[in-house]
Amino acid sequence: GISAPAAKVVKPGSPAELEGEGAADTSENEVSDEGFSEFAELYSAADPHSNADKALVAGYWIQVCQGAENFGGHAVNSELNHLGHKIANITNALSALNEAKPNLVLQLRKSGKTQQARKTYKLSTEGIKRVKGMISAA
Repeated sequence: GISAPAAKVVKPGSPAELEGEGAADTSENEVSDEGFSEFAELYSAADPHSNADKALVAGYWIQVCQGAENFGGHAVNSELNHLGHKIANITNALSALNEAKPNLVLQLRKSGKTQQARKTYKLSTEGIKRVKGMISAA
């Protein structure tokens, strides 16, 4: 089968990621994560159409551009709301990304037992690739 390259992953919070502006990683020819200082710029560049893609782009902003370890649905919808793109049911959008094959978002944990319990998510490597593809295709 085809195996993905194992190295090149910068963990959120690692020194390589926290360097920010001074450390431009030139080993990748893809869009630079530091290229967006505002969520609106990233959103415009990616131009997402479906609710799932909107949630994916907002998750990318929180996790990759801002360096968060993970994110919740409320944080994703809050970012989208600032731009006037709030999603009526953010959990459905994130669940669709979690159930996609390959998984674009991973559900890390759920606090509470009800269906409405707060869930914590993290973008998968495939999810990050998808957003980078959306940015370069726009």
